[in-house]
Amino acid sequence: MSKTLIDLTAGTAGGVAQVLVGQPFDIVKVRMQTAPQGTYSGMLHCAGGILKNEGPLAFYKGTLTPLLGIGVCVSIQFGALEWTKRFFARRNIESGVGGPDGLGLNSGQLFTAGVFAGVANGVVSGPVEHIRIRLQTQSATNPTYAGPFDAIRKIYSQHGVAGIYKGQVVTLWREALGYGVYFLAYEKLMQREMARKGIRRDQVNPANAVLFGAAAGYALWAIIYPIDMIKSRIQTDGFSRADGQKYKSTLDCVRTVWRTEGIGAFTRGLTPTLIRSPFANGATFLGFEMAMRLLSS
Repeated sequence: MSKTLIDLTAGTAGGVAQVLVGQPFDIVKVRMQTAPQGTYSGMLHCAGGILKNEGPLAFYKGTLTPLLGIGVCVSIQFGALEWTKRFFARRNIESGVGGPDGLGLNSGQLFTAGVFAGVANGVVSGPVEHIRIRLQTQSATNPTYAGPFDAIRKIYSQHGVAGIYKGQVVTLWREALGYGVYFLAYEKLMQREMARKGIRRDQVNPANAVLFGAAAGYALWAIIYPIDMIKSRIQTDGFSRADGQKYKSTLDCVRTVWRTEGIGAFTRGLTPTLIRSPFANGATFLGFEMAMRLLSS
């Protein structure tokens, strides 16, 4: 099996693990981000309301879209990351520096590889998250969409490709900056562990992959959470003034939220995200590392 195919397959395994672990937390985050100010007093109030009014399966509402889409996204993410790492490794070797398992890649190269991975991922993650958020926030008693494919069909028929890619600019900003930091943090922790113990990557304890993934997830959200909140607002906004559009652009959204709701709105829903992050990101990297070892053996 080629290295690229191994990367893509292992990335898919990581993506599926991420969705299954993180989806219940994600729906709480999105509801808190997009609900009018004062709707929820906190994470438990939001989660309790979902459970009481919509039942336990509501925590996996819209899961088919991320299960298919995020699997593809994380596959692309890791495929682009590993390709870029190998590109920089070859350049380093040609220059007389570097070593095995990425030990020779410097912070700038790792950050750049993460940015490339994020941008490549963003082409798919933008519409996937848009559809997921529409499904997560629609009325439980009178839903607009019967499911992800119905949502895609209706949005495309009414608003074209631009409707499917609503919020794409802010998504690309989030992915590029966030995954640059995300993969830099994870890879530096892996480098440190390999160098400290003098071992190969496939000899690193799987528990450390979970811990390093959890740490990388916190680094990611520390950087991008306000951007993610704006993305959620734009992707749940109307498509035109006729159907209730509130924001003319990303910048208008930032200004409006700041003016009407204050700085606190930019971190609303952060608690479930911080609780979700170590589990979802730890599962992502564990799934990826274990699949890589299995496929490379």
